[in-house]
Amino acid sequence: MKKKILLLITAMLALILLSSCALLPVSGLNSLLRTQTGSADAGKKGTVDSAAKVDTVTISREEYEKYQQFSELIEILDSANVNFYQENDPAKMIEYATRGLMAGLDDPYSYYYNPEQFAEMWKEDEGNYVGIGVLISSNMETKVCTIIRVFTGGPAEEAGVLKGDILYRVGEDLYVNSDNLQEAVNIMRGTPNTDVDVTFLRNGEEITYTITRRQVNVNHVLSSMIDSGVGYIALYEFAGQCEKEFETALNDLLADGAKGIIIDLRDNSGGWVDQARYIADLFMDEGELCYLQYREGEMHDVEYKTKNGKADVKIVILINENTASSSEILAGALRDCAGAVTVGTKSYGKGIIQGVFPVGTKGAGYQMTIAQYYTPNGSPVHKIGISPDYEVPLPEGDNGAYQFADTENDIQLMKAIEVMKEELE
Repeated sequence: MKKKILLLITAMLALILLSSCALLPVSGLNSLLRTQTGSADAGKKGTVDSAAKVDTVTISREEYEKYQQFSELIEILDSANVNFYQENDPAKMIEYATRGLMAGLDDPYSYYYNPEQFAEMWKEDEGNYVGIGVLISSNMETKVCTIIRVFTGGPAEEAGVLKGDILYRVGEDLYVNSDNLQEAVNIMRGTPNTDVDVTFLRNGEEITYTITRRQVNVNHVLSSMIDSGVGYIALYEFAGQCEKEFETALNDLLADGAKGIIIDLRDNSGGWVDQARYIADLFMDEGELCYLQYREGEMHDVEYKTKNGKADVKIVILINENTASSSEILAGALRDCAGAVTVGTKSYGKGIIQGVFPVGTKGAGYQMTIAQYYTPNGSPVHKIGISPDYEVPLPEGDNGAYQFADTENDIQLMKAIEVMKEELE
């Protein structure tokens, strides 16, 4: 960073000597290189009018032209500050302009977080919050938001919410879609022991529940032995300390005599890629978790390599149409490099990776798609998905709302057990 600043200062000195710099008011710039006191009277070179001092900064013409791209926004903001018929909120206008800038990428996975949302995102990732106790999957194409998990013992379960319900309305007038889901979540969060009205669609009918907000503690992993020599781990999302939870569950199952592990990634919409790498490393020797294609071309990223040392077990992975992103990365890596067999229905097909970055000085942030990924064998995933080795669609009208490790009604899990037994023979 020091080198960059020195280079910029050197460049600016050269530009000053050549008299090719532009001067703009301090309020219009963010990158200050040199502050000076100048005369408001440009016709009296070298003099200073003490009654009209102007703070300016000296910048390169390239920087000046970059800022000129935002001249219309600044003009509108200045006009609103003077002409709007009510007192406006300049900070809110700038926030919405920033959101619009991200929207211009035309990518539903790239967006802006204001400081409150950015802090809430990290808090949610830790798995402890006050809310109603549901996990929501948002389809960026259909805009439909579906309940994919209702936390055991939580307020939503007690109220009667079921997996598969569609989140339709929060409060009186916020009709929910993927674009305003965060706003809906913010409303459902709040103060403990306060109520919120939430409306769902179930079989085409509206159902409204008054749900009391409470502290929700999210467990990202559940596990058990479900047959002789067969362990079962359900991984619900890549968040919090899920990789450590998963490793503990795996070690417990191995200690109980598991020779095969069924990993349930159904309805897991993804999360942090490095957690997928950590879990894959438990089953893989040295290799690639995936490889990434950035804007400038293909690139193998050492950050996502696995190392030698793996559990000596057979693997069957359950996937469905809501298995996405990091879940697909994990499933693809274990299929290509650890001999995993997949059961269920074709996965979602989100084969792109986002970076999450802080921005500015007030605690805001943004998420931006930075790469497309491929499985270790070079298979694309984006808008294609992963097709299971054994396709097992659910019967019509079955929304998959089973109890954990339901070996009597969950036909996909039952098939996974059957396949695992064949693998262990």
